[in-house]
Amino acid sequence: MTPIEYLKLQAKNLHKDFKTQTSSFDPKLRRNVYDYDPKFFKFDLLVHDFNINEENFKLGNALHVIAKLCGLDKWSDFSKASPAKIELSFLLYDNMDRVSVRDWVDYLSHIETENKVKLDDEFKLQIFTDVFLEGEQDIYYDDYRLLKDEDIEIEWEKDDSVSSVPTTKISSLPLNKDDREEFITAANQAFERVFERIEPENPELTRLLWDAEKFIDEDVLTPDMLPIDRNYALSLIDSFSVGYVIQLAAQADDQSLNLN
Repeated sequence: MTPIEYLKLQAKNLHKDFKTQTSSFDPKLRRNVYDYDPKFFKFDLLVHDFNINEENFKLGNALHVIAKLCGLDKWSDFSKASPAKIELSFLLYDNMDRVSVRDWVDYLSHIETENKVKLDDEFKLQIFTDVFLEGEQDIYYDDYRLLKDEDIEIEWEKDDSVSSVPTTKISSLPLNKDDREEFITAANQAFERVFERIEPENPELTRLLWDAEKFIDEDVLTPDMLPIDRNYALSLIDSFSVGYVIQLAAQADDQSLNLN
């Protein structure tokens, strides 16, 4: 099942919950009040939070609500969404108990405003995965679902170039000469990718602040992470470089203001 097919199924389930509606007239309110016996969603909570019209809720309206839970304005936005945006939308829906759409939007707005950048979909997906999904948390949000699909199989495009064969492990620090050279090269490549995406306001100062060796030695690997698969350790460079380079760009902006 593809992400879009899965989300369409959730919209159908939401509409099924609506069809369990029973109504009665409340003389005090002078209007009908509605009750539900839902199986998939906390329908009353959705009615309140999304201002659902209980007298006229069609499948198209259900699709609209699911799109909102995915961080989109409307369902038709999926038709022009990039693969990264579709994956991010699905992750927002699937992790609604860990991250609220409002908090996610505010978080992105803060990054873009503070650093004067416009993040693309792939960069947003990477930030969401690294910052919100990888770390532990103490705060959880209301989940609109009554049941969560734990074993659903979602079909994503696979990168056949990635090998599943286990690699050697790094068991001690500092890195040996060959590993260190490869890690530094990977760090410089990651820097260029992030640098190009965020388009710093002060590019020359940002480059001057970048130190690949310091990044590798102090921010990628620590003794408590050992032993660690070598390829996995290399993959951490891309993850950690996102926030690191954004911080460098912010430092460069501060330095530029002080110089002026």
